[in-house]
Amino acid sequence: MDDMELSELVHLVSRRLRHGWKNRLEPLGLNPGQARALRALVDAGRPLRMVQLAEQLRIVPRSVTPVIDTLEERGLVRREVDPANRRSTLVVITDAGREVYERVREARRAAGHDLFAVLTDEQRDQLRELLGTVEAQFG
Repeated sequence: MDDMELSELVHLVSRRLRHGWKNRLEPLGLNPGQARALRALVDAGRPLRMVQLAEQLRIVPRSVTPVIDTLEERGLVRREVDPANRRSTLVVITDAGREVYERVREARRAAGHDLFAVLTDEQRDQLRELLGTVEAQFG
């Protein structure tokens, strides 16, 4: 691994983290796209139009429809007519959706904990600081 490029190593670790998270989502009956949609709705703190949700997820609007269909069938979100524009549909997270999202957050935390368990607390703090520095340049 000494000769592996930093970007290649970060990509590999990221893939392992996503795989661990995906495995922890399966018992919740969710895939990563559905979990991301719940997160976007929670983070927004308000109902979102379908097009806004698609923008948050960085997907085309037609791709958000099956995600919302599945979440709605499970009672995790509901659709409402946007009172400000009756041609638009709002996606509203339900109480059940919020409860499931808390379990999604725990699944993400647990996947990270498992992956980085090999590091000491000091090493994890250092890695968090370094990655935070890299990410900060974009926002």
